[in-house]
Amino acid sequence: MSKIQKNRTTVDIYGQQYTILGTESPGHIRSVALLVDSKMREIGSRNPSLDVSKLAVLTAVNAVNDYIKMKEQVERLQLELQKEKD
Repeated sequence: MSKIQKNRTTVDIYGQQYTILGTESPGHIRSVALLVDSKMREIGSRNPSLDVSKLAVLTAVNAVNDYIKMKEQVERLQLELQKEKD
C-alpha cells in the first residue's frame, strides 16, 4: 500500500505565516494562500474596523458563496450537455 506524499509549505496570509500540510503541490498551496490573502485585504480595506477573526470569517463566507455559485453553474452546464446528448 503506497503512502500519499504530503507537502509542507509555508505561506503568508494577512501578515501571518502558516505552515500548510497537504497533498497538493506547493505551487497550488501558495496560489490558494495568495487568493485568501488578496480577499482578506480586499474586505479589510472596505471594513478597516474589523478585527482579524471577523475578517477571516467574512473571507470564508465569501469564498464558500463563490464556491456554491460556481458549483451550481457547473451543475447547470452539465445538465445542458446531458440534454444535448439525449
